[in-house]
Amino acid sequence: MNSYPLFISCPRGLEAVLAQELSALGAEKTAALDGGVRCQGSLKTVYRINLHARTAGRVLLQLAAGGYRSEHDVYRLARETDWPAWFDGGQTFKVQIEGKRPRVKSLEFTALKVKDALCDRFRDATGSRPSVDKGAPDVRVHVFLDEAQALLFVDTSGEALFKRGYRRETGAAPLRENLAAGLLLLAGYDGSQPFQDPFCGSGTIAIEAAWIAQNHAPGLLRRFAFERLRGFDSALWQRLRTEAQDAVRPAPAPIAASDIDHQAVRHALANIEAAQLSDVIAVRRGDALAQRPNGDGGLMLSNPPYGVRLAEIQALHALYPQLGSWLKQHYSGWQIGMFSGDRDMPKLMRLSPKRKIPLYNGKLDCRLFLLDMVQGSNRRA
Repeated sequence: MNSYPLFISCPRGLEAVLAQELSALGAEKTAALDGGVRCQGSLKTVYRINLHARTAGRVLLQLAAGGYRSEHDVYRLARETDWPAWFDGGQTFKVQIEGKRPRVKSLEFTALKVKDALCDRFRDATGSRPSVDKGAPDVRVHVFLDEAQALLFVDTSGEALFKRGYRRETGAAPLRENLAAGLLLLAGYDGSQPFQDPFCGSGTIAIEAAWIAQNHAPGLLRRFAFERLRGFDSALWQRLRTEAQDAVRPAPAPIAASDIDHQAVRHALANIEAAQLSDVIAVRRGDALAQRPNGDGGLMLSNPPYGVRLAEIQALHALYPQLGSWLKQHYSGWQIGMFSGDRDMPKLMRLSPKRKIPLYNGKLDCRLFLLDMVQGSNRRA
């Protein structure tokens, strides 16, 4: 089976976690870059990454690479690429472009040149050309330009991989699923320990925790763009899906989610039901400070509200010392993970994190604070 150069994107800060996932899934020559991981893999590996990688964003398969000095060089590279080997003229496509110090005047114009080159290649080969669909294309073509090189990819994922296929309800600015999974993996969660999220919002972290605990592949409920590409191996894909379904197991430890906001709890319940986890995640409405451990030696991981307006920030800063006292009083022996854009959170909780991991929630610069709770004060002298 042929091996292809791949680029798998992820939320910034999770590159090392993704690289470990990819190696476990059979990818070779992994190299973490800013915003993703470069590697090599067969089509079987591409299918497995899309199905199983919890922190991945998209799986891009590289079709061409070359040096360039202008948009015309990028056009020639795209014209020489064998697009008809990957999809047919009756399918729709879309070109997306990114650049890091690109040597072109306009990325948008360069994307148009790639579109023209692709259509010209189809006309030469078949006498007809595919149509552009910017909304829901059958095939997504990705172009990346740096200072010296142009790279052309076909997207094997389609919808971004954080879209797991279950989400029915969402609150304001929900945490993306692949970022939530990354937080859990960074905290060392493997499903064997009790889990709680007392600020659960629409339930994203709890659902990702449950799927890790069940060994449930994150892509089992959705479809992928590679199913529409030429050369798609339907028998291999069905075998991989069946193996993934057969590997799902009962969650070995309790998982709980709660929120004080009744609308958030309603959203969480709808998503948990759609993710087929109603009998796995215990959901309740209530103040975080009223929650109690659902076992010994567990993990609490949460994305507490983050204030933007001054009044919100002041209210949260008044809450943090109470959170610290509550954790010290009730969660001895637990590991606590708090994901926040508020750098002062641990100090105001009067707790000292053992790790502060820089991550981005979209464009928001955040930290995952990991704390080991011990009896009495956890603050270093």
